[in-house]
Amino acid sequence: QVQLVESGGGLVQSGDSLRLSCAASGRTFRDYHIGWFRQALGNDREFVAGINYKGESTLYSDFVDGRFTISRDSDKNTVYLQMNSLKPEDTAVYFCAATVAGWGRKRPVEYRYWGQGTQVTVSS
Repeated sequence: QVQLVESGGGLVQSGDSLRLSCAASGRTFRDYHIGWFRQALGNDREFVAGINYKGESTLYSDFVDGRFTISRDSDKNTVYLQMNSLKPEDTAVYFCAATVAGWGRKRPVEYRYWGQGTQVTVSS
C-alpha cells in the first residue's frame, strides 16, 4: 500500500512557475508508476504527466506542450511536477496517483492510490 501527499500548490500569475511534490510512504513505492492528474471545477479529472517506476520514461498530455517536467527521487520517495509558463487554464486541483497496471496509463480508473490534491490557481 502507498500513501501519497501532494504539496506546492498556490496562487500565481500567468507565466509564473510552480513545483508540485508528491511524497509517498510505503516500502513498495518504487514498484509504482506515478501519474499527475488535474481536475478543474466542473470538469473531469484529466491526465497531465506520468513517470515509470524506474524514472526512465515519462509521458505528457498534449496540452503540456513542453511547459511541465515530471521527475522522481526514489531515495526521497517523492515525485515532482515542475510547471513553467503557467496559464489561467492550468487552474485546477492537481493530484498524484500510483498504479501497477502497466506503463502509459492515462485513465484515472487505472490508478489505485491517490493523494488529496493541491490547488493551483493561475491569475491572468
